[in-house]
Amino acid sequence: MTAAAKDRERAIGRSPERLTLEERIQLAGKYIALEFYSPETLPLRRIEAIGDSLDECVRMLKARGLDPAHFEFTRLGPPY
Repeated sequence: MTAAAKDRERAIGRSPERLTLEERIQLAGKYIALEFYSPETLPLRRIEAIGDSLDECVRMLKARGLDPAHFEFTRLGPPY
C-alpha cells in the first residue's frame, strides 16, 4: 500500500478539521464525502470516503454499503 493510500485510510472516520497539517497537504485536491446533516440523524461530521473523483467516492461508499444520496461531496483545499 502506498503512503497516499495509507493517508486516505487513516482519514476515513475522522473530521476534516482534525486532520494534521501533513495529512491536509497530502489530501489537498481530493474529494471527500460527508453525511448530510439532518435533525433526525445528527451525523458526526466525519469523512466517509476519499477519492480523486466523485465517482471514486461514490464507489467507496457503495462498497461500504452506504447510500451516496445521503452524502455531500466537497474537495479538500490546501491547509493555508
